[in-house]
Amino acid sequence: MGDTKPRLAAFISGSGRSLQNLAEACARGEPRAEIVLVVSSRPGVFGLTRAKNLGIPSQVLRKKDFPDLRSYSEAHFDLCRKQGVDYVCLLGFLQLLQIPEDFRDRVLNIHPALLPAYGGKGMYGHHVHEAVLAARESESGCTVHFCDDQYDHGRIIHQRRCPVLPGDNPDSLAARVFEEEKLAFPEALSKLLEKDQPG
Repeated sequence: MGDTKPRLAAFISGSGRSLQNLAEACARGEPRAEIVLVVSSRPGVFGLTRAKNLGIPSQVLRKKDFPDLRSYSEAHFDLCRKQGVDYVCLLGFLQLLQIPEDFRDRVLNIHPALLPAYGGKGMYGHHVHEAVLAARESESGCTVHFCDDQYDHGRIIHQRRCPVLPGDNPDSLAARVFEEEKLAFPEALSKLLEKDQPG
């Protein structure tokens, strides 16, 4: 990739907290990359306002506007190809996509649990933290992994851990896990980008 910074796309579905965090990390050079595209699965979410404030071009692609999953997925990756995107970051993106061959091992997701535990369809947001608490786990955390065509399934790149404390509820556990997420995604990208460097 030479002297040019690797180009990232961020796919979002909500408030864009993780988008903001990753943009700030990139501004510090950790990782040394830049976000060049934001795609939201929903119109009107605050993540689109964040993208505008950050000066990042954004687009909305709603699943219901496409005849099938293949065309919906392809629309996302067509945008990425046009922008010369090197890696796609799923930051609170709640849709399953079919990953095309040219983006294998180039699409990263962050999940608010220690995969392979507490992953899969329906396991997102507070559903994850409720399940962790119901199982009386002593530890939780987050996982950054490559995406394949199943929810929360691809090869793990990086994990960070945190304790589950007595008296935790889904909100308090979610807040503690999110503090780890803020570190985990930039760390995972830095690891990947170091491997990409020649020599």
